[in-house]
Amino acid sequence: MRRPPGDGDSTGEGPGNWGLWGAQESRRLCCVGPDRCGQALLQIGMNMMALPGGRHLGSIPLQEQRLHFMQVDSVQRWMEDLKLMTECGPGPGDPLQLLLKRGWVISTELRRIGQKLAQDRWARVHSMSVRLTCHARSMVSEYSTISRTTSQEMGQAEKLLMEKCSELSAVTERCLQVENEHVLKSMKACVSETLSMLGQHFGQLLELALTREVQALVRKIDTSDNIYITESTTGNLFSLTQEGAPLCRIIAKEGGVVALFKVCRQDTFRCLYPQALRTLASICCVEEGVHQLEKVDGILCLTDILTDDSHSEATRAEAAAVVAQVTSPHLSFTQHLTSFLENMEEIVTALIKLCQEASSGEVFLLASAALANITFFEKMACEMLLQLNAIRVLLEACGDKQRVDTPYTRDQIVTILANMSVLEQCASDIIQENGVQLIMGMLSEKPRSGTPAEVAACERVQQKAAVTLARLCRDPDVAREAVRLSCMSRLIELCRSPSERNSSDAVLVACLAALRRLAGVCPEGLQDSDFQQLVQPRLVDSFLLCSNMEESFV
Repeated sequence: MRRPPGDGDSTGEGPGNWGLWGAQESRRLCCVGPDRCGQALLQIGMNMMALPGGRHLGSIPLQEQRLHFMQVDSVQRWMEDLKLMTECGPGPGDPLQLLLKRGWVISTELRRIGQKLAQDRWARVHSMSVRLTCHARSMVSEYSTISRTTSQEMGQAEKLLMEKCSELSAVTERCLQVENEHVLKSMKACVSETLSMLGQHFGQLLELALTREVQALVRKIDTSDNIYITESTTGNLFSLTQEGAPLCRIIAKEGGVVALFKVCRQDTFRCLYPQALRTLASICCVEEGVHQLEKVDGILCLTDILTDDSHSEATRAEAAAVVAQVTSPHLSFTQHLTSFLENMEEIVTALIKLCQEASSGEVFLLASAALANITFFEKMACEMLLQLNAIRVLLEACGDKQRVDTPYTRDQIVTILANMSVLEQCASDIIQENGVQLIMGMLSEKPRSGTPAEVAACERVQQKAAVTLARLCRDPDVAREAVRLSCMSRLIELCRSPSERNSSDAVLVACLAALRRLAGVCPEGLQDSDFQQLVQPRLVDSFLLCSNMEESFV
């Protein structure tokens, strides 16, 4: 299943476009000094080629950044690297793949040179500088052969890059002849500066080349009336969005959002709507993408798709994914989408229907993630959901393993319930649908695997379940039902046993708050020791006591 949206940093944001980070990193290298050059250049390499590990759609931290080429088998990746690092001659191929692969090799070499420089291994620094020059020359030569034309700006960038490569090779060769440590230290600073400038020129050249290729793809999508060409080109554009925020910015600036919404407004391309929408969701992880979506009335287009039952479930699910992305509470630049507020009631209604009718866990996940984000985006959405019987729909889904089978999905559900629980009427609906028992079950959420993402999702479910209980237990009927179901015992266990909450401080604070709320209604449900340690002291004192507890204390 697709990785979901989350509570942490889900923006997938990178450091900014390459033209800017080059100058910033150049200054940073000069400030940190030569001994930290390797570490700083490692960041350059990661910034250049870092990729999101999943889609950035909703209410979960999505997702560790990883390198795209590391997703393949490690032996296969090593063979590809070996081939690239030993080939210096031009060869035919896809210019985009050439740029990305050569870019990976060059940024890796920059990082390694920085590391060797920090260790004063001058022979290795020089030999690797010579090899870097070969790779840079190969990239320029191969790309020129494939693209066949070049602009004056690119020609200038290529010239600056090669000049810096030659300068680096020359200065590192001179360093091999120097024995005086004082002189060598001064030359080391010079090498560090040259290396950072080389990284800047490399970034600028790569950005220019990638921009040119993106322009060609967007132009092809915009002008094509052939379904196969449009499908292939849209697929290529989607692949580029997975290369990280800098490329998403380029795609947005070069008209990618406009071209994709044009596809989504043509009936002849209906079968391509899911692919186009998935690409749009990826682009909208950056501010430029959201601004372009607003300019072309993208929200209205998404509303039309979501409310039109003639569209396939897959299409409506991908439209929900775009909604989840642009309403993410972690993207500050999406908080003023006036067109969304105008269409919110229709969107919320369509999303609840999609949750109710979802044929798979992925469809339910995308629809519920969008709803979860909307409850953060606009308070009025919670009242709409209450009127649409959303509590019944969501709690019924919890019993359907086909729709709700992962902690990621339960994270979306409990997020919605937590945000709705501020409404007074919510409590009676929860009791009517046996919701307290389901919420209590979420306090026992455990990961099936030990992956960090799933463990973090389980922590969020536990935390939000406790928050929901604390809010709902303002109603005495809910509090009594919670006590009857032994919620207090489970909350005490979570407070006292770090392993039950994976040592999460957020879960601990939420459980202490919920326990105190319940104790105010039913104090007889607590033993004296629990009352004296978990309820009577200041919250911070109880927190410190529990966070320092050993398992044997329980």
